[in-house]
Amino acid sequence: MRQSKLFSQTLRQAPAEAKIKSHEYLLRGGYVRQLAAGIFSYLPLAMRALAKIETIIREEMNRIEGQEIEMPVVHPADIWKESKRWYQIGPEMARFKDRGERDMVLGMTHEEIVGDIVRKEIQSYKQLPQLIYQLQTKFRDEPRARGGLIRVREFTMKDSYSLDMDEAGLAAQYRRHYQAYFNIFRRCGLPPVAVKSDVGMMGGSLAHEFMYLTPIGEDTLLFCDESGYAANSEIATFVKSVPEGEEAKALTRTETPGAKTIEALAAFFDCEKSRLAKSVFMVAEVAEGETSVERFVVAVVRGDMDLNETKLQNAVRAKSLRAATDEEIRGRGIVPGYGSPVGVEDETMLVVVDDVIPQCPNLIAGANEEDYHVENVNYGRDFEADIVTDIALAQEGDMSPDGAGVLRAVRGVEIGNIFKLGTRYSDSLGCYYLDENGEQQPIVMGSYGIGVGRILACLVEAHHDEYGIMWPMTVAPYQVHLVSLARDEEVAAVADTIYADLRAAGIEVLYDDRDESAGVKFNDADLLGMPLRLTVGSRGLKKGGVEMKVRTAQEREMVGLAEVVTRVQGEIKRLVAEIEATVREEVLGEG
Repeated sequence: MRQSKLFSQTLRQAPAEAKIKSHEYLLRGGYVRQLAAGIFSYLPLAMRALAKIETIIREEMNRIEGQEIEMPVVHPADIWKESKRWYQIGPEMARFKDRGERDMVLGMTHEEIVGDIVRKEIQSYKQLPQLIYQLQTKFRDEPRARGGLIRVREFTMKDSYSLDMDEAGLAAQYRRHYQAYFNIFRRCGLPPVAVKSDVGMMGGSLAHEFMYLTPIGEDTLLFCDESGYAANSEIATFVKSVPEGEEAKALTRTETPGAKTIEALAAFFDCEKSRLAKSVFMVAEVAEGETSVERFVVAVVRGDMDLNETKLQNAVRAKSLRAATDEEIRGRGIVPGYGSPVGVEDETMLVVVDDVIPQCPNLIAGANEEDYHVENVNYGRDFEADIVTDIALAQEGDMSPDGAGVLRAVRGVEIGNIFKLGTRYSDSLGCYYLDENGEQQPIVMGSYGIGVGRILACLVEAHHDEYGIMWPMTVAPYQVHLVSLARDEEVAAVADTIYADLRAAGIEVLYDDRDESAGVKFNDADLLGMPLRLTVGSRGLKKGGVEMKVRTAQEREMVGLAEVVTRVQGEIKRLVAEIEATVREEVLGEG
């Protein structure tokens, strides 16, 4: 491709909206252009890189016997109502009506559509197992699109669906996907880690996320180096210290002027935060049949811990959670800053208590009176919960749930996920097969996703320097950036010949034939980030060759004109081999 004909243009300055390097360089390099919040157009260079990522994905999916299909982006709402997710998913689902006033949905995932296909196509155990996949557009109306392609509203996803007779078959397909995902990310040039994760709106019994570790990540991940435990903080558990048993003491009402925070309260009583009961007041939107209702929730954790809202949301089966307003709190007879479930008579209120609270005697909690707390609060005597479960947030420094060591926290970006759905959708959508005895059985399903555009962004985050992108050879838009410093016809003719020779050898070349200064050309070459750069100039030609430079290296070398094609082919092969050498077998652990 001659750069003079390239559709997109490079930008000299970083756009104001770009806060991270991948966003900046993809905009400056002319890879993407933003249409609206979280909605991007992909220009020719980006499309070439995305095509290579998708090729790797297809190769690995085909290797585990996946068959590619394509499903619609627009879905009738009826199928989502059958699965009940129409009522369970909040505003991130884009809903609209067609001209016949029928409810419709923009697909944010395709479990329901797969279910509709499967119940029409699969009748017998002889047709199982199966694995189907697609690369398709999705739309999720994210409340906070950010980071360029890191969090968008419209995106391309590889989603695959396994269909099996039983849990053993699902386990085998889950394991194959686990390995295939490591292969995909490593072949693209990304170093992934897998962590156990929340099943979220997908449902099912088990899920793993594949993460690229980076400080810009939105997710907090917790690892135990001693045991290999790894989990998203949304679901991570930890060993909670339990105090020594003591007799329950009588409740004591104590004036605590101005002590509205855990820190102030611990200082007032000169005690450890673990002696305090922290009450958090939330409002949950909960599906009830075909409607949604709001429930006032009181969540109680120990004062030395924080509430994990994901765990709480799962515990109360909420579509969404939000903090309760002071007005809503006072409407329940609770005083903000001095609140607790102690003494509150309200049957509509949902009380959820962390599982360590019943083991902690004589806690200090809010008295539901301005400037007062109560001492010696005991679960079961002074208040009870509708739900007792783990709702505490695991954090760095906590003891790993296996007791092997302490947890350390890092940030990461999710680049893929895998779910054991079981029969969650088969049961709701009627996806059954006849077994060898002629008896009807539900099809056991798995769901597996990869965000293609997010891989592109994470690759730039992982491979860049102060000058621009440094594409891995396997996904680079072009393998070679040929830069002509032509000041006369001789140099231009040699550059044209090299361009033709490289293309004839099947090498992908971006040829900078523009009438620009050497500085502009070199700056653009670094910004665009092709793995190899060949520079044709009069100085090099006087020495009998051209300059070759690997984008990730400082060194430059002269290559004779007769050797250019052979040397470039050798470098391409070497750089690909380095990436392929990172692919190795992985063990699917319990964490």
